[in-house]
Amino acid sequence: MIQIGNYNTLAIVKDLDFGVYLDGGNDLEILLPARYVPKNVKIGDEIEVFIYHDNEGRLIATTLRPKATVGEFCFMRVSSVNETGAFLDWGLMKDLLVPFREQKATMHEDGWYLVYVRLDNVTGRIMASAKVDKFLDNTPPDYSFNQEVDLLITEETDLGYRVIINNLHWGLIYHSEVFRPLKKGEQLKGYIKEVREDEKIDVSLTPLGYKKIDGLSGMILETLKANGGYLAVHDKSDPEQIYALFHCSKKAFKQAIGLLYKQQMITLEREGIRWVTGD
Repeated sequence: MIQIGNYNTLAIVKDLDFGVYLDGGNDLEILLPARYVPKNVKIGDEIEVFIYHDNEGRLIATTLRPKATVGEFCFMRVSSVNETGAFLDWGLMKDLLVPFREQKATMHEDGWYLVYVRLDNVTGRIMASAKVDKFLDNTPPDYSFNQEVDLLITEETDLGYRVIINNLHWGLIYHSEVFRPLKKGEQLKGYIKEVREDEKIDVSLTPLGYKKIDGLSGMILETLKANGGYLAVHDKSDPEQIYALFHCSKKAFKQAIGLLYKQQMITLEREGIRWVTGD
């Protein structure tokens, strides 16, 4: 069964001048217009396509990739507004509707807004909602310490940066854990630091605990080897310089080079660290 608002791998069943028809199952054939048909395909070949509705309400396929699929959050720009609602540029020929009832505040043309992409319960068509809170924190946060997760930066607060974790939960990266500017809408990897008793989630941008030290130590050693065995960075270096090189905090860096020093794999010099050749 096809998934509307997501990617599907479908077989070509007809090849016509204006495009090809794909097998959507249950005797359903879905048009992939000619401008999106890959070269040198033939009947029987399978193509990965995104399925949505055209302006006439018919299912249609495209090889373009929208900025977000059903079940995902994304910042998008309003391309136009009419009596129905706001329309978002999401990377496809047809813009994505945010009905007035799904707007947290009045949306204006050229404004950028955080939205959730979903299927309308009545029409079955893809739409977006700016009332994102109702789509988050609806399931228990079943995360383990140091688990790698996908993050979406949503806003900066007094404490740090609010993020959406795995399109499921709100989380927070504290300012003390951030060593470079973060932009609203940026997507990156993070690591679960703590799920608190109130189910609020703290996140780190770098791996934690022993896994962090081991992995970072190896990264430092490989970087040393790639730079002739010496790096002009040490435990007194600026945090920004350390983060630029290794994407970690100064504390993590000091732990990592401490481990390498104890294992006699590096020496600590006045202006940097040096690899002990042969290790």
